[in-house]
Amino acid sequence: MTHLRDLTIKSFHEGLLNKDFSALEIVRATFSHIENRDKEIGAYLDLHKDEAMTQASRVDVAVAEGGDIHPLAGVPIAIKDNILIEGTRTTAASKILKDYSASYDATVVKKLKETQVVFLGKTNLDEFAMGSSTENSGFQLTRNPHDTERVPGGSSGGSAAAVAANMAVAALGSDTSGSVRQPAAFCGAVGLKPTYGAVSRFGLIAMASSLDQIGPITKTVEDAIILFKAIRGKDNFDATSVNPPAGGEYRDELLNPPLENVRKLRIGVPKEYFIDGLDPMVEVAIRGVINKLETLKLEFKEISLPHTKYTTSCYYIIMPAELSTNLARFDGIRYGTRNEGREIKNLIDLYKSNRGEGFGEEARRRILLGAFVLSAGYYEAYYAKAQKVRRLVARDFDEAFKDVDVILTPSTPTPAFKIGEKVNDPIAMYLSDVFTGSVNLAGLPAISIPVKKYELSDGELPISFQLIGRHFREADILGIGQYYERL
Repeated sequence: MTHLRDLTIKSFHEGLLNKDFSALEIVRATFSHIENRDKEIGAYLDLHKDEAMTQASRVDVAVAEGGDIHPLAGVPIAIKDNILIEGTRTTAASKILKDYSASYDATVVKKLKETQVVFLGKTNLDEFAMGSSTENSGFQLTRNPHDTERVPGGSSGGSAAAVAANMAVAALGSDTSGSVRQPAAFCGAVGLKPTYGAVSRFGLIAMASSLDQIGPITKTVEDAIILFKAIRGKDNFDATSVNPPAGGEYRDELLNPPLENVRKLRIGVPKEYFIDGLDPMVEVAIRGVINKLETLKLEFKEISLPHTKYTTSCYYIIMPAELSTNLARFDGIRYGTRNEGREIKNLIDLYKSNRGEGFGEEARRRILLGAFVLSAGYYEAYYAKAQKVRRLVARDFDEAFKDVDVILTPSTPTPAFKIGEKVNDPIAMYLSDVFTGSVNLAGLPAISIPVKKYELSDGELPISFQLIGRHFREADILGIGQYYERL
């Protein structure tokens, strides 16, 4: 039988149709691998073994009957534990939701169920997606499969680790400032953050509503396309979701676009991303990517994104403001777990007990910061000003895209850092997303791609590059990504 490390969505589908294996065999083998490997990695919070076996058996029946099946049918995938699956525990890695069972499916889950995909379980994350290392989970630590002394990135660290360790063929994560792309980069996987609104956020536990976006983590760019096509599109339950514009300059040739179309794309390289603090190994790797892409006769141009240096400061005002509002509902009365261990004399005592003990340190820090920047006397000085800077960041991209079609940058300034290295320095931790956050502020699509195929046994730490496209021009970054992987 095919080894789990060799399985992609595409090869799984081909093997299933060729009767090389059954969906049930692969799912059983995956759970066996999880049982052995996840004791060390800690990628999963919950496994849905019975449901997965049942679904795999249904797919095998469909294959035996000879009917057409979706490319995702039977594919074992993992879901970040801030995305709802009806009837299953969904915690967002927070103790305040440790007993919450989802009462409905997220739209992306509903769409994937229609493809007959197999859900293996829910993966670990930083609490409510607040973090860049998955060290802020309320339940467990997740480790990088390439070096278990290092972090997998965050906040979708469990999803990225599961894919990298072959404990899932693919996974879904959520990206608010790089939380799909950064862990994918640290773990040597592909991470796609779609255009804001391209994928419904209904059923995603909200962190910062104007920044959050669900996206796939996969082993190849082609797999990211297959998963993206299955989950994208307008949803009546999410007013910010839209169907991509048709016609005009928008190209929807996601899979295998003609090389002549890709060669028409001019790539911009922003000088602000090659700065002090960029690991020399990362810079060398990215220069190597540029040299490889030049062999495809792609044109490069140096560009400027002058407000890049304000991105992190701007993000860490807007995000906590939205977060503190979204998390106000988790009080142990309307939502969340009530702490029964203390004597409660009044409503304030109840709030202090439930929220003080239900939320972790990073969650409390961001809630307090968000409440502060929205408070009377500080709103104009902080939040309103940050929104103005956000417009300037978006305008930088608009100006750049007058001269180029795609922007290439490092995904992260360094490879994965060691566990505990930045846990006591929040600012250093926040800067882990310095190359990814501006994309969320501007609502653009971006993808992180490993500079090469990384094997778990080679001892190397993965390095990745990022491609940023215009709104709803996923086809451009995905096209370049596919051709890069073939070089």
